[in-house]
Amino acid sequence: MSLAAAGATNQGRRSSNEDAWLVDLDLGLLVLADGMGGHNAGEVASALAVQTVQAFLRKAQTAPSQVRLGEALSLANARILEEAATRPEQAGMGTTVVAALISGSSAVYTSVGDSRVYLWQEGRLTQLTRDDSWVTATLGEQEAAEAQRSGNHPMRHVLTKVVGLRPELEISTAECSLATGDGLLLCSDGVHGAVSAAELADLLAGRQAVGDLAGAIVGLAIERGASDNATAIVARLE
Repeated sequence: MSLAAAGATNQGRRSSNEDAWLVDLDLGLLVLADGMGGHNAGEVASALAVQTVQAFLRKAQTAPSQVRLGEALSLANARILEEAATRPEQAGMGTTVVAALISGSSAVYTSVGDSRVYLWQEGRLTQLTRDDSWVTATLGEQEAAEAQRSGNHPMRHVLTKVVGLRPELEISTAECSLATGDGLLLCSDGVHGAVSAAELADLLAGRQAVGDLAGAIVGLAIERGASDNATAIVARLE
């Protein structure tokens, strides 16, 4: 089996793109971050997170994957806090992060914020991560999804966990098995807030090349009127 992965992004209706993404096939690493903060600090936070996770995992390749991925996010959290402390204009910046580390027939993944990881397996799309958002914690996942799609809930963008805002960050990791033809989709809320899970499944079922799929997913989000930056990474075992 070999891993194929690619990503795409679009700033959507925003004046700038604060999303960052990375595919490192040598490491089997996928990372996507959706930054937030004034004075373009969201761009700084998301880029720092992605770069820190990759740099740490390049050096630390002996510990179990779940441990390494958790430590990488903890370090990213500390790096963003340190950067914000030295630059007053970047105070309060932070970012969501979803990441996956794929090795052979297994994938370890983690999530902080409301970007998501989906599993494509046996013709079905399953959301692996749970949004760290006020509406999900308060209303439950189904009602939260409806509130996000309608776009009219005043708390729909309020997150309960963000990388880079507080020294203490609770990080959880999980693992799933993969077989030939299975894949992962990582996306920011600009995608899953505009494109339904059924539409994402239809696109993934088309078996396009991963780069074309990522572009098609982002393109559909923009066509649907995504109000935020839209970013997607598609990975598949071939």
